Amino acid sequence: MKALVVTGLISLVFAGCTMTAANHADQLPASQGREVTVGIVQKDIRKGMSQAEVAEILGSPNIVSKDRDGVETWIYDKIASEASYSTGTGGILSLFTGGREAGAAATTQRTLTVIIKFTKGVISDYSYHSSKF
Repeated sequence: MKALVVTGLISLVFAGCTMTAANHADQLPASQGREVTVGIVQKDIRKGMSQAEVAEILGSPNIVSKDRDGVETWIYDKIASEASYSTGTGGILSLFTGGREAGAAATTQRTLTVIIKFTKGVISDYSYHSSKF
């Protein structure tokens, strides 16, 4: 009987706070559609590609402009924010904290800007910039 009570108390200590913020982040639904990433730009975008090929790979640009020489510029400007929260109560520790929750939060932001220049409907030049903070 005494061993059963001790086992139960040990189980209570470890119950309730077993998921980290990363575990909770894994439970979030996946973003819909294909994301524009540095890897996709590096792997799939090449000089000489048509506008239709670029649109198929990256989707619609955020900004389109054309200069007086007929050079069309497409700009993809993406910002992503990710927030993860992990909270928990329970276990024997909650007896000492009055049932208060304990937890952690993490926030990350990423930016990606892709600039593609088209001359006569094909890529003549492109560049990109990525940051994470």
